[in-house]
Amino acid sequence: MSNKKVRVRFAPSPTGPLHIGGVRTALYNYLFAKHHGGDFLLRIEDTDQKRFVEGAEEYIIESLKWLGIEPNEGQGYGGNKGPYKQSERMGMYRQYADQLIESGHGYYAFDTSEELVDIREKANKAGVSSWKYNHITRNSMKNSLTLPKDEVEKRLQNGDPYVIRIKLPREEDVRVNDTIRGWVVVNTKQMDDKVLVKNDGLPTYHLANIVDDHLMGITHVIRGEEWLPSAPLHVLLYRYLGWEAPEFAHLSLILKPTGKGKLSKRDGDKGGFPVFPINYTVPDSGDILAGYREAGYFPEAVVNLLAFLGWNPGTTQEIFSLGELINSFDLDRVGKSGAKFDPDKAKWYNQQYLRMKSNDFLADQFAEVLRTKGIDVDRSTLVKSVGLLKERAVFVEDMMEGLYLFEKPTSYDEKTVKKKWKDQTPGIMKDLGDKIMDSEPFVASNIELIFKSYLTDNELGMGAVMPNLRLLLTGKGMGPSLFEIIEILGKKEMTTRIEEGIKRITNG
Repeated sequence: MSNKKVRVRFAPSPTGPLHIGGVRTALYNYLFAKHHGGDFLLRIEDTDQKRFVEGAEEYIIESLKWLGIEPNEGQGYGGNKGPYKQSERMGMYRQYADQLIESGHGYYAFDTSEELVDIREKANKAGVSSWKYNHITRNSMKNSLTLPKDEVEKRLQNGDPYVIRIKLPREEDVRVNDTIRGWVVVNTKQMDDKVLVKNDGLPTYHLANIVDDHLMGITHVIRGEEWLPSAPLHVLLYRYLGWEAPEFAHLSLILKPTGKGKLSKRDGDKGGFPVFPINYTVPDSGDILAGYREAGYFPEAVVNLLAFLGWNPGTTQEIFSLGELINSFDLDRVGKSGAKFDPDKAKWYNQQYLRMKSNDFLADQFAEVLRTKGIDVDRSTLVKSVGLLKERAVFVEDMMEGLYLFEKPTSYDEKTVKKKWKDQTPGIMKDLGDKIMDSEPFVASNIELIFKSYLTDNELGMGAVMPNLRLLLTGKGMGPSLFEIIEILGKKEMTTRIEEGIKRITNG
């Protein structure tokens, strides 16, 4: 790697919601830049106005903010290499297309779209399925290479529609050194003379992308593997314009949970998991596409998950803070193969981060959930409760399973009643409740000692007592530490629930 300051960019098109594959590309660019003390830019590539979607740019920026992988330069962030939106840079590109024509590496093509369709259809009928505008076919087309110079000038003066194409050499091996994949070699006979400037005067992606990366001082292009076939063309454009090319790294696909094919929205719909960072409202229909934020995931969990979809640290460590990812990340540990998305692993990551959250933080989060249900709980009880409930939860919403900590049970688990409730159970429960009332201080550790002593003194098994006491207090057959539940409920509530539960179960 050169001694230049690292500058990378994430350059999405505002054509809809940001897929998590795109988010991973942004993340890897961010981690690489921060690891090397460089800059991470956001550029909006909106040259395709036909596919432009209102609000998509704002969605991209909000997604990156939520994930904590914000650029330090670019659209919405400022910087001295702007504008950072291609539609605002339109006046910058033509001079470079003209430079290519003047140097003999580009040419005007006057073929109409109808003529091109016609020749492709004829080629298809003749058994040529993938006709290309290339070093062979261009010699029989209407362009500045075949038409007399005066006719070309006349057509230009008359305002005849044209495009500008790159003029590729007849047969040349173009070598691309990809940081992840090694050397990629493509011969120009397999390529075509791509359009660089469309007939409306606007640049195509290929020209705009190269010019922008050069003018913005991009040192490393880290992007999805769908751009790998374009890399040889880009290498040639850098050479023909007399510029030093950046280093390239093409990331493998994120695959379906089955491992077959690229992960799509349909896979998310089918499997019940999001494939977008935050909710997205489709402008035309109003349909809402599910996002990780609204599904209850923590941004740190999503970042950790995405980091491991293609990269590994070479150790057994799986939980990484963003700072740890920055310190550990580099492209030499990014794999060539596609990374299979695992919805269960996504939940596992969220569970790990939920458990690491402070009880105060989770109490704030859970209080919001409870308020939507019309439940108000005092702060100290809430903090104790989440400390108990978070060990069994994947999402904050899951802690609603512990609603019994705040409301008396209205029903009792039928299987537990049928299997564990005996004629002598009511007497045992009342007696045990009276003994627990003597606990001072009324904390889980003391309650547990009294409970175990009661079993020993009365020669009772755990299975005959614990499930029934839990049933009376929570209505459930299983759950977290019963002694901690009793501490949270307090003496009065415990006694009330035992008495009321015995009556309800006994009376059927």
